[in-house]
Amino acid sequence: MLLLLHGNPTWSFLYRTIILRLRSRFRCVALDYPGFGFSKAPLGYGFTPAEHAAVVEAFVLQLDLHDITIMMQDWGGPIGFAVAERQPKRVHALVIGDTWAWPADNRTMVLFSKILGGRLGRSLILRYNLFARVIVPGGVKRHTMSDAVRLHYTSQFPDRESRIPTAVFPREILGSRAYLKQVERDLPTLRNLPALIVWATKDPAFHEAERIRFEKLFPTHETQVLEGAGHYIQEDAPEDIAEAILRWYPTTQQ
Repeated sequence: MLLLLHGNPTWSFLYRTIILRLRSRFRCVALDYPGFGFSKAPLGYGFTPAEHAAVVEAFVLQLDLHDITIMMQDWGGPIGFAVAERQPKRVHALVIGDTWAWPADNRTMVLFSKILGGRLGRSLILRYNLFARVIVPGGVKRHTMSDAVRLHYTSQFPDRESRIPTAVFPREILGSRAYLKQVERDLPTLRNLPALIVWATKDPAFHEAERIRFEKLFPTHETQVLEGAGHYIQEDAPEDIAEAILRWYPTTQQ
C-alpha cells in the first residue's frame, strides 16, 4: 500500500492524479494533517512537525497498516521518516521527493525560515494567505496552474485562524532543530529499505546536493529526475512519478 504525505500548505488533494494512476495497483491512503484539508485540529494543537508525526503514527496504528510504502515531499519527509523510524516493521519502502531529514543547512531554507517564519512573513501568510495564493502556484514550473486547482488550495484557508498551520511550518524549519536532529540520528535504521528518489530540477528549496545526500543514505535506491519540475512535484509531474513507481515497485519485492 501507499501512504502519501503532503507538505505546506497542501493537503491530500495534491495526490489526486497520482492516485488515479495507481489505484488499480495499490491501496492508496492520503491523509490531511490537523489544520490542513478537511482535518480539524484539536484545541491546543500546535501544528509542529513533531505533533504531525505523532498523528500520522497514531493513524497508522489505528488502521493497523502494514507493508507500507511511504511517499514524502516537503514537510512530508521529516514527518514520514520519523514515523518510519518508530514503526520500521510496518514499512516496506520509501518514495522520496524534494524533501529533507536533518536540521536545515542550505542557505535558501535558512533564509526562507527567517523571512517567512518571522513577524513580516507570518503577517503576510495570516492576512493574505500568501502560501496558498502565491507560493503554491509559483512552485509549479512545467505549466500554469489552473484557477480551479488554485481554488482548491486557497479555499482551505479562508481566514486568519485557518492559516495558522501554514504559518507555523516556516518557523519550524529552524524552530524544530531538535526534532530534525532526532530524525537525522535515526536515519541509519532505515538504510536497507528500497528507495525511489523522485527529484525536480527547478525546485528553489531543494537542490542536487540534497538528492545526492539521500542517494548516499539509501544504497538500494533508484532515482527519477523530473526535468523542469518545480517544488510541488505532485502537481508538476504526477504522471512521471506514477510511472516511476509502477516501474520501480516490482524491484522492491526481489
